[in-house]
Amino acid sequence: MLPPRVVITGMGAVAPGGHDVPAYWASLASGRSSVGAISLFDASRLPCSVAAEVRGFPVHEFLPPKTQRLGLRVVAFSLAAATEALAQAGLDPARLEQEQLERFGVIVGTGAGGIEFGERQYGVFYAANGHANGHKVSPYAVLGSFVGMLSSEINMAFGLKGMSHVISTGCTSASDAMGYAHASIRSGAVDMVLTGGAEACIAEGIMTAFCRMGTMTTTHNDDPAGASRPFNRDRNGFVMGEGAWMLVFERLESALARGATILAEVAGYASTCDAYHRVRPEPSGEEAARAITLALAQAGTAREEVGYLSLHGTATELNDRIETRAVRLAFGDLAPGIPTSGIKSMIGHAQGACGAAAAIATVCALREGFLPPTINYSEPDPACDLDYVPNVGRPAQIDAAVVNTIAFGSKNSALVVRRYCA
Repeated sequence: MLPPRVVITGMGAVAPGGHDVPAYWASLASGRSSVGAISLFDASRLPCSVAAEVRGFPVHEFLPPKTQRLGLRVVAFSLAAATEALAQAGLDPARLEQEQLERFGVIVGTGAGGIEFGERQYGVFYAANGHANGHKVSPYAVLGSFVGMLSSEINMAFGLKGMSHVISTGCTSASDAMGYAHASIRSGAVDMVLTGGAEACIAEGIMTAFCRMGTMTTTHNDDPAGASRPFNRDRNGFVMGEGAWMLVFERLESALARGATILAEVAGYASTCDAYHRVRPEPSGEEAARAITLALAQAGTAREEVGYLSLHGTATELNDRIETRAVRLAFGDLAPGIPTSGIKSMIGHAQGACGAAAAIATVCALREGFLPPTINYSEPDPACDLDYVPNVGRPAQIDAAVVNTIAFGSKNSALVVRRYCA
């Protein structure tokens, strides 16, 4: 007996390019950069003072009353994106039966969780050597800065009583969360999962650490829009991003029974590890290629059917080169003819949420028949020789696509998304 098919029936986004999916997609399709000077803290002392912030978003409006004053950006982003995804799916949790709520899970990915809130609380503590201001530290600092609290906030907000899990595997977190959601529905454990990823780590401490590591760009502080340059010859590091991207994954039979609009099918997922280095990908790209190959095998999708790849494309020198190599290993002679995009050129690198950002962009590309570009592509790198849809998006009718992500710790994850066919 074949496992249940898994489909997407709702999507939501709070992104640097817009506060809902239509605005987010419009910004990507138009090739508009959302990178600017950092406003969330004084970044003048950092070698990188630009980021892709979510600007103008009413954080407090989406937080529970008891935590509004704390301003937890990652929670507010998540609840807003989840609200949009549920609405598009035609699901009002308040109207669901108890049994339906018990079979509705939450599995989300994040790399840093509430680290921005945690940094603020440590600032309060250390302001007077931890003494005079100690009583001003919020008791919620214990929970609010933990990675694992994110899913619980979503479950509680909507009364969803299935599993409540957070996957934190670095930059593959959201991809792995979606893979786990896919497997949970296929196994029969649940009928629906609210999944995706969220991140709010444009904060001084974590950005200082990334700068010390040498992974962030330092050459475009006076030209923020040109700062993120995946696959371009002069790339020298990533730009930090933030936001939340949520999707409703649902068992096909459930979606059909309630007459839901099916946006796409989640056909396959796989994850591998280079077992090589804490930061650097293994140079051959073999394990990243194997993740793609395994995901296609689970999806029952031939390489020839893949019409688009959403690449990790961080704009670090090694990552872009090795990812390109992995694509060539996975697709062989077909690789040069498959369009690919590095959307981080426009929205920065939202760390653990980036896989969900790419998944929603990919579903939009499938449905709209249009591929988002890789902007700031002015000087090709001979080691990065794929079709990156440079600078301007293009029309394309595609039936299957791969979302590729790579993380610190030698992790690789790939998700296969297909146009739904009955």
